[in-house]
Amino acid sequence: MTNISIIAVRKQLIITLTLCGIAVIAPLFHSQLITGSIVNAALFGAVMLAGFRAAASVAVIPSLIALAVGTLPLTMAPMIPFIMVSNIALAGVFALLKKTNYWLAAISASLIKFGLLILSANIILGTITHGQMTLALASMMGWPQLITAILGAVLAYVFLKNGGNSFAESNLLH
Repeated sequence: MTNISIIAVRKQLIITLTLCGIAVIAPLFHSQLITGSIVNAALFGAVMLAGFRAAASVAVIPSLIALAVGTLPLTMAPMIPFIMVSNIALAGVFALLKKTNYWLAAISASLIKFGLLILSANIILGTITHGQMTLALASMMGWPQLITAILGAVLAYVFLKNGGNSFAESNLLH
């Protein structure tokens, strides 16, 4: 390995660990709007700064922390794998489309995440809960997920655009 590739790997690792740390701390705010927006911003940022693999790493940690600290009710535990998959899907769709247009990629990724979560929530929660509890829990996996994904895209965009990094200086963010 050359010095340049070693430096690139170290940079990618530092970015991944930093964004994982941010995503881990986010559930401590105990607010779905704040937590979701920060986690989604970390996912979008990870794709832009370190690639899909880094984002996939960031995608799996926050849900476990949210369950542990109580941001996610215990009754939502069966949803954790689906939340992780939807986060990975968000990162994957965004990674595939980001070179065409940041906003098209971000909104498409947000809609895919939203669709996966609302569908899985209705199926999974409908089989383990009943009545009002199902509606309350499923609503957490509905519109708030779309809103926080889009807010996360906005936060990541502002950070990347104002951070002076090479991605913001290129044509990737327009």
